[in-house]
Amino acid sequence: MPFSDRKHRRSQKAAPLLPKDHGGGEFGSASFAGAVFNLSTTIVGAGIMALPATLKQLGVIPGLITILLAGMLTEKSIEMILRFSRAAKTSSYSGLAGDAFSGAGRNLLQICIVINNVGMLVVYMIIIGDVLSETWSQGVHHTGVMEEWFGLHWWTTRSSILLLTTIFVFAPLISFKRVDSLRYTSALSVVLAVVFVVIIGGIAIVKMISGSIGMPQLMPNLVDQASFWKLFTTVPILVTAYICHHNIHPIENELEDPSKMKSIVRTSITLCTSVYIATSFFGFLLFGNKTMDDVLANFDGDLGIPYSSLLNDVVRVSYALHLMLVFPIVFYSLRLNVDGILFPYSVPIVYDERRFFWVTSSLMGFIFLGANFVPSIWDAFQFTGATATVSVGYIFPAAIALRDTRGIGTKNDRIVSWIMLLLAVSSSTVAICSDIYGIFSGTEDAQA
Repeated sequence: MPFSDRKHRRSQKAAPLLPKDHGGGEFGSASFAGAVFNLSTTIVGAGIMALPATLKQLGVIPGLITILLAGMLTEKSIEMILRFSRAAKTSSYSGLAGDAFSGAGRNLLQICIVINNVGMLVVYMIIIGDVLSETWSQGVHHTGVMEEWFGLHWWTTRSSILLLTTIFVFAPLISFKRVDSLRYTSALSVVLAVVFVVIIGGIAIVKMISGSIGMPQLMPNLVDQASFWKLFTTVPILVTAYICHHNIHPIENELEDPSKMKSIVRTSITLCTSVYIATSFFGFLLFGNKTMDDVLANFDGDLGIPYSSLLNDVVRVSYALHLMLVFPIVFYSLRLNVDGILFPYSVPIVYDERRFFWVTSSLMGFIFLGANFVPSIWDAFQFTGATATVSVGYIFPAAIALRDTRGIGTKNDRIVSWIMLLLAVSSSTVAICSDIYGIFSGTEDAQA
């Protein structure tokens, strides 16, 4: 009997992950399209805005190839998770980790997922506040969209906008007990990401036709040793761009035909890779060497075409709406894993109305406070994200495949696993070292 079934009552064999009928559909009634949208929304979060800057460092050709390879590696890691889960007869990622590494492995994975998801959700709220209300950078005040449109009022302040967003957007969406219930908002989220690609691509093509932008840098510009080492700062961005492993099992468990999950993963990865490649290419083509680490910051001035101000606002608002719709899909797996840590022997959370309410409310309150009153939380999540995120997406899948408690691993699995471990360790090391350097250099600049 697998670990997850032997130790915990959360297994599919002991009790279904979700009730047979819990408002909005039967368990096992999720469609192929709905699953693709939910998984794609999990993948395409805030990281999409950092991808054009990777082409600035790597050049167009190596950058696009690396994005493509990262997508292929992610698909392989998820395929291994699904295959080893079926062999272990477990219906959760944490159950698979428990089967391979006992209770310590299960708890460690759940902690990593919680750290990763809380970090992402706090950052999402911070970005939404920056875009819609205001932000301060090095003593300079940058107005948000709402403040530009309506002026300074109590309801356009940062805290008010985040509170209203929490009450009228997040609260209804995070109250769903089935991930498939989010399929329509996830579809809209994907559409908004495509809208961004269309806008940035259209602007780049118009400017290219008019001759106002030149040929992009195809290969990295290596002028000294420092520029060579700077190439490796793109590794953490590319490694974490496709992280969605924490939502694989919740989506699969609600499918009408679970055997389609492999095709769903491939479709989602293909869709997201296409969005990533288009965003990276057109973003770098449009802004060239002026591409910011967060390309959204480039949409804060004159784009050099008619209706520039309107297009800037459309891009910023659509991005904020996109993050609002990504929020509940990430929150879903966060709640499951927090509940799994706190109440490992209790019935599934969807059966317990009171527990569902208190866990949901407590998590939402914690994220809201973090986004509003702990501005230095960015520094903390730079470190935790560098370790927790790669652990969820690369270290655990690789370790599970190498452990191979069910004896189903192949030579190809072992080769891919060692590649994932190498990428995970290198990206974490680079991210942590660059974060430490950034903090200390910032401190020195402030003292000077």
